[in-house]
Amino acid sequence: MHGLYNEYINSKFGEKIEYSAYLDVFPQTHKIPLNLKLTRQYREYLDHVLDYLTSFFQRTEPLQDVDRIFSKVEAEFEERWADGNVHGWEGKGLENGNSTNQGAIIDLDYYDNADELVSLGPKKLKEALAALSLKSGGTVQQRAERLFLTKHTPLEKLDRKHFAKGSTHVIEQNNAATHSQHISTCKDMALTEVKMQRLCELLDETIVRTKENVEKKQALTYEEMEAEREEEEVQAESESDEDEQQIYNPLKLPMGWDGKPIPYWLYKLHGLGQEFKCEICGNHSYWGRRAFERHFKEWRHQHGMRCLGIPNTKNFNEITSIKEAKVLWEKIQERQGVNKWRPELEEEYEDKDGNIYNKKTFTDLRRQGLI
Repeated sequence: MHGLYNEYINSKFGEKIEYSAYLDVFPQTHKIPLNLKLTRQYREYLDHVLDYLTSFFQRTEPLQDVDRIFSKVEAEFEERWADGNVHGWEGKGLENGNSTNQGAIIDLDYYDNADELVSLGPKKLKEALAALSLKSGGTVQQRAERLFLTKHTPLEKLDRKHFAKGSTHVIEQNNAATHSQHISTCKDMALTEVKMQRLCELLDETIVRTKENVEKKQALTYEEMEAEREEEEVQAESESDEDEQQIYNPLKLPMGWDGKPIPYWLYKLHGLGQEFKCEICGNHSYWGRRAFERHFKEWRHQHGMRCLGIPNTKNFNEITSIKEAKVLWEKIQERQGVNKWRPELEEEYEDKDGNIYNKKTFTDLRRQGLI
């Protein structure tokens, strides 16, 4: 809320008050004059307040449905707006005599005199004057002075010499369009205020506690503030000492996910007291049957098998000795050699009489001219 507080006290519609007083004042939007409400600065401030309160309410009350609350507020607002019973907007913004210039291209609320408007340049001033059906000729200073007249004087009360020729009908159309736009702007702003006030009602206890905390801190003396700060530092140091305290673990049980030793029954259940060494992994130790069985597919065992030139297949599961792995690999290679295809013995040939020979016999007989 400190950012919103600074935005409030540095605005034209706000006042220089303490932060604790601001917590009481900011929901009371009906006390702000209507001519100050119809400014861009106030609209931006109101949007910032509503966004902050909505975000805070969603974080502190996650089970509440904000959309549902706002839908009820909107339904009630439509009835109250039609009857003219919205607090602070009973006249729907029509009592503001300066409603016409709200539709102008240039927001004159940011300028205090005509000399400041000169910096906008002749083109911008000409467009703004044309939008209001005023004469757009003359020097830049004359255009600025003519446009600045509309800040405090409604168009219908301006002298006709300031208007362009044949602009009477256009003025009436502009007044009608601007009037409709003004009503719509006032309605949107009033709805935003009602939503903000509804959230303030739901967060009333939180706002009261915040104000009490602020007033309590403001009432502290320098010695009390120093004592409170030292107390917080001591508390933080004691918490860090507790975290750094050495954990008592005489059985040397493995650490769990919380940084503490696992229960002894869980240690016995998984057989974590059994050590399995694997020579292929460089005599690395694995504690527990589960970790031992899993390590055959891990990178350390695969790297050791690759260094031995042996494929890491299922045939070598449970093999941890280099010697045993080599002997088994030789047997597998021999078995693969017996089952290997030998064409000189297994390839068959047939002579013209229908006799069957293997390749070697057929080649010898044919070389001797016997077949």
